[in-house]
Formats: sequence, C-alpha cells, structure tokens
Amino acid sequence: MASVKTERLLQAIIAVCLVGLGYVIADALREKVVGVGDTAPDFSIITDSGRRISRSDFGGKLLVLNFWATWCPPCVEEMPSLEEFHRRLAPSGVVVLGISVDQNERAYRAFLERARVTFATARDPEARISAEYGTFKYPETYIIDRSGKVVIKHIGPRDWTDEQIIRNVRALL
Repeated sequence: MASVKTERLLQAIIAVCLVGLGYVIADALREKVVGVGDTAPDFSIITDSGRRISRSDFGGKLLVLNFWATWCPPCVEEMPSLEEFHRRLAPSGVVVLGISVDQNERAYRAFLERARVTFATARDPEARISAEYGTFKYPETYIIDRSGKVVIKHIGPRDWTDEQIIRNVRALL
C-alpha cells in the first residue's frame, strides 16, 4: 500500500514538473514584440561618427529609431523623406537614429555616401537591437518619448514629409 502511495506521489510530482517545463518552454518561445505604450528596450551602439550611444542617452528628446537595410527597397525609398524629416524637426529636439542590419559594410557605407544622410546612423549586422524590439520587417520605426516609452510605431515605409506625420510628432514635443 505504501508503494502505491509513493508511486502516485511521484507521478504527481512528475506531472507538475512537466506542466512547469511546458510553461518555461512556451515563455521562451514567445516572440518579444515592442508596441505602443511599452518601455523601449535600452541598447548601446557605436554610431558611424564613433560615438557610443544608448536609448537612455536621449532623455529629454524625442527619439525616432528607424531599423533599415540597403537590401530593402522600401527602406531605400523612404530614406530621402526621413532625411528631410530630420532636417525639419532636429531644431525642435527630435533625434533620428537609423540602425542598419546590413552585413555588407561596403554596401552600407556606399549607400550612406550616395544618400547624403546627416542623421545619426549605425550598423548592427547581427540585428541584435532590432531583435530586442521584435522587429523582423523592414523598415520599422519606433518613436520614443522622453520617458523611454514607445508612443508611435510604424511598420513599413512612410513618407516622413507627410504633414500629418509631422503634426503627430510635433504634438509629442
């Protein structure tokens, strides 16, 4: 009789362990996707100008964080309007940071030179930062307020000179 109770106790313990393991596996497989209202993950990267920056370095300013790549036609298409957006809103305290997931450094540098991009840029060839945000479609842009919260998220290309986008961003200042 004692061995039956011991066997049932062991079965119960195994069942509880299997359920717990299932929850751990499910949580590990769950995709992290940062959305509007979430705190933006912090990051640290060295820009093309050689400056190490992190998300927390932009306290007091509105950060427009754009993930892109030279091999992504919609990314290339939106770059001139993002540059114009930067020129128009930088004096108001809006910072644009473009993080490329390009693995080919030569193609990346050649594109930036041709496009004459003046906003801060950096290359993250392992896509570690975009993965922290749950980004897998490019371009993807997060507008992060002074407190580090994502207030706007755009998936896909935008015309950053569109007056509605500019009004929405100015309203956040």
